[in-house]
Amino acid sequence: MSTQVDLLPRNFEFHPESSQLQPTFRDPAGQLHLTPTHALRRVRPAAVAGVRAFLASPLRAALERSGELIASEIAAPETHPVIEPDELWLRHPRIDPITYPWEWTGAQWRAAADLTLRIATQAIDAGWTLKDATPLNILFRGAEPVLVDALSFERRDPASSIWLAYGQFVRTFLLPLLAEKHLGWSLQATLFSRDGYEPATLYRALRPWQRLAPDLLGVVTLATLLEGRPGQQQRLPAPADPELATHLLHRRLKKLARQILRTAPAARATRWSNYQQTASHYSADDVAAKQQFVRNVLERCHPGNVLDIGANTGFYSRQAAATGARVVAIDSDGGAIEALWLAAGRDGLPITALVANIARPTPAAGWRNREQLSLLDRLTGKFDLVLMLAVIHHLILREQLPLDLIGELMATLTRRWLLVEWVPSSDPMFQQWLRGRDDLYGDISEEDLRQAFAPHFRVADRQALTNGRVLLLFERAGVC
Repeated sequence: MSTQVDLLPRNFEFHPESSQLQPTFRDPAGQLHLTPTHALRRVRPAAVAGVRAFLASPLRAALERSGELIASEIAAPETHPVIEPDELWLRHPRIDPITYPWEWTGAQWRAAADLTLRIATQAIDAGWTLKDATPLNILFRGAEPVLVDALSFERRDPASSIWLAYGQFVRTFLLPLLAEKHLGWSLQATLFSRDGYEPATLYRALRPWQRLAPDLLGVVTLATLLEGRPGQQQRLPAPADPELATHLLHRRLKKLARQILRTAPAARATRWSNYQQTASHYSADDVAAKQQFVRNVLERCHPGNVLDIGANTGFYSRQAAATGARVVAIDSDGGAIEALWLAAGRDGLPITALVANIARPTPAAGWRNREQLSLLDRLTGKFDLVLMLAVIHHLILREQLPLDLIGELMATLTRRWLLVEWVPSSDPMFQQWLRGRDDLYGDISEEDLRQAFAPHFRVADRQALTNGRVLLLFERAGVC
């Protein structure tokens, strides 16, 4: 399928993301393209009248004021001279980084689902309906979810009690969350299920007694047993009194909200979610010295954008955000990232938190691997400072990555600064993961790190802790 570059404005500026990302083609109403600073949406002629009506509506204004819907402006013809008389171009601010549902925690999924239902409810009251209800229409601006598809709204038939997006909402929001809670299926597996799960998929995997659970009985068990019965045809309800139709729609959305709320599992600690409280290999003095060194680095570097790799529950992400930096925090431990995201939302901090492993980053996905960008495509060259605190020994021992390759990757992520916590081979955590590979890693040293990073970085500062760990501030070679 063509990328249809000829449809772009003549002054459209390509950059690595836009050249790798397929302009959207699944939406019959329009097509989305990325620029370095904005998202451009071409509205197809058949949808222009409806989109203009929505843009002029009080609903659109209210949703943009609340931050629940991405802002939209009509692209002026003098800015985009190839606009045809019968088409419309919209311009939206970029939200960076783009995150995908398979990089969210369960709490983030529930927040995105709650936002979708709130907007759908407001739309009903304003005479509109939300025709799409998928997590792929939600991005996180810091810790806050935002709907980014302004073409998802259409006029509502006041006599209809049907929400046409109900099935999509159940497949893409509710069933994945139920599968995580009752079957232990990772939300990250939704990378391979673009349209979510069918009820029968869960039904077959559930044990007989599980199928009777209250939160599974209707949307999974009965939905599966009633599907495709001989002689049964789905019939739409007869038109209802407008007031009754509105009442029925509200009742259905409230029920969905309760079902989403019940998908939350009982609170439980994961392997790393209590790391800050249980790390016995730091003395109180070491903790204080490490925190002070990081504060000094933040004051010295004044980063506008920070990437915290292996962020855990986000102490240092929050420290960076408190100085005014926009932070992207990643960790492979979903429990730790969930605690970080909840804290960032509570304190209003500009932290985007996602479940990801920098050693095995989220791949590109979709048609020709160009509908969704890989994690590295979204992170490369975006940060003034990268934090790697107590991470590098994970990459060496658990992922068996050579130091020179780690340095090469970091040089693509940071524009200038890199803060690394070096963990010596004598460290208890290093010894725990060495696992008899002394001949490979037993003698690895700080000097090996310096030499491996030397083609890309110079050491700008150093702080040794009493437990043998060393904090090293690197600066990109040739940057002044």
